[in-house]
Amino acid sequence: MSEDENPAETPAEAPVEPGTLGRTQKRLLRRIFNGRTTPVVVDDQPFLTYKEALRYLETLPQEAMDAAYAVMKPYADRKAGD
Repeated sequence: MSEDENPAETPAEAPVEPGTLGRTQKRLLRRIFNGRTTPVVVDDQPFLTYKEALRYLETLPQEAMDAAYAVMKPYADRKAGD
């Protein structure tokens, strides 16, 4: 470890840059898309896998990303086949 790195001062979660998803958001996306057999449709685009959804979300500006994520979020409470 270098002199500049002090684990006591390192936050538990690194700050999130604008236009990116945080760790908690990515974990929820993984849960939404785990074992999914029917796609989640956002902005008229179907997403069946976590990677597809993440790739799409990360191409959007922050406000559009937040809106698209908000559409996906309720699917976490539904069964994967719904």
